[in-house]
Parts: sequence; C-alpha cells; structure tokens
Amino acid sequence: MTATALITGASAGIGTELARYHAANGGDLVLVARRKDPLDALKLELEAAHGVSVHVFAQDIGSAEAAQSLHDQVKSAGIEVGILINNAGFGGRGHHIERDLSSEQAMIDLNVMALVTLTHLFAKDMAERRGGKILNVGSTAGFMPGPKQAVYFATKAFVNSYSQALNEELRSKGITVTVLAPGYVETEFAKVADLEGTQLTKSGATAASVAKIGYDAMMQGKLVAINEMGLNLAMNWIVPLVPRRLMLKLVSKMQSKTA
Repeated sequence: MTATALITGASAGIGTELARYHAANGGDLVLVARRKDPLDALKLELEAAHGVSVHVFAQDIGSAEAAQSLHDQVKSAGIEVGILINNAGFGGRGHHIERDLSSEQAMIDLNVMALVTLTHLFAKDMAERRGGKILNVGSTAGFMPGPKQAVYFATKAFVNSYSQALNEELRSKGITVTVLAPGYVETEFAKVADLEGTQLTKSGATAASVAKIGYDAMMQGKLVAINEMGLNLAMNWIVPLVPRRLMLKLVSKMQSKTA
C-alpha cells in the first residue's frame, strides 16, 4: 500500500500535479495550502478518480509556529504521514533594499523556516517507524546567487544544502531526502514573483512533467533531481566554472524586464 503523502502548496502548480500523480499511484493525501476552494476541488477530483482518501488543511504555514501547529493537527487526526513533500514557497523580483522587508522575511519564513520545521517534526515520526520519504522542492536558483531575487535564490541554496545533508543523516533510519531543483516551470510563480516579461520566463517546463520527475526521484531515493539534461549539465559542470562576476551579471540580466 502506498504511504500517505502530505503536500504543502497543493492548491496549484507543481503541488497539485504531485498530488495527482501520488493519487494515481494509489496513495492517500494530506493537502495543505492557504486557499480552501482549490483544495476542496482537488480533493473531490482525486477521491472520485482514484478512490483514495484526501484530507484538507486550509491554512497558512508561513512560520515555524504555524508549521508546528499543522504537525500537531495531523497527529491529532490520527494520520500517519509516510511521505512529506515541502512544495510551498514563493519568490519576489527587485533590488533587495527596495523591496518590502516584511515580504523578504516572509519568504524566508515559508521557504526555509516552515520547511525545516515540518521536515524536523515529520522526519522524527518517520524515524520512529524506521522508514519514510521526503521531497523538498528547491530550484536551479539554489546553484548560484541571484541579483534581483537575492533572498529567493538564497533560500533555495539553503534547501539544496539542507536536503542533501539530511539524506546522509537519515538513510540509516530508512528515510531518504530528495531535493527537486527545476528550472523555470509554467505556474503562477512568475506572476506572484513579478517575473513575467523577463528572459527567465520565455520558456519553461510543465508542472506535470516536473512533478513526475521529482516524485520518481524521491521514490528512488535520489539526492538531487533536475528536470532537464541540459540544465543538469549546466548546473553541475558549467555554472561552477563561470567567473563569479560574469555569472552575477548574467543572472541579473535574465531577471530584468524586457521592452
């Protein structure tokens, strides 16, 4: 029997597609996001299509305290989570000192603090059962600094490092941790982050294709999953060799609005 998967940011994009893919494999779900209506609609869709059980928790997990509360609610409901997918996150374009500080801090809270809290809590539960799988949704942004999205790129660098370290720590307890690091994906992320009209968003992968790659990599216990062979080559063999100042200028240009 496929383990129950908890997915954050499940109301749209990669999160929704991960839920669909897991349900198609016969797994029950815990769907988490701020927006209740899309979660309820997805619950009805998946239960009708696949005969699985879907629990909905419509709440903001953008702080360590909120993440702790979610864990407590899931445990109180008697739900045993065997797969944790930390997908919730957001970005924001602009020069750091010109952006609202509270927005930058909220990004860190969701992209890092909530992810760490949920991983710590659910991984401890998994360790007691001697098994589990965790997928943290990072980004190719985590492989380089990101002028005009300085905080977002930094949060994804943290996710990249943190996930790989935990994979090594937890494997002896029957738990694997995988980081999914896609390039640009066609979701609502670009609109929220004010990236529409930049070179970065000229073309991208579908959320469904990225979800499948990440999910399959998680099930295989891989360390890192990058959704395209060319991106994998670039992140591991080209980016590290590009002069740092040049890389900073290139990334800045990619995130500038075009006329």
